[in-house]
Amino acid sequence: MRKSFRLDEIDCATCALKLEDSIRRLDGVDDAKVNFMTQKLTLTAADERFAEVLERVVALVAKVEPDCEIVR
Repeated sequence: MRKSFRLDEIDCATCALKLEDSIRRLDGVDDAKVNFMTQKLTLTAADERFAEVLERVVALVAKVEPDCEIVR
């Protein structure tokens, strides 16, 4: 499954790249793209694990970029 989410308060392209790299390393993530210009995260993971993976991504974003939030 692939879904896109809006990101609030991602401050720079370097932060976006840091988030993208961190998210891609999570177990269960097939792919992740963070676009700084559109403030968007596109997340790809297996359908049966998507909710679990998304929760881990939300926690990771809060840890890596505390000011950033995923809008669901």
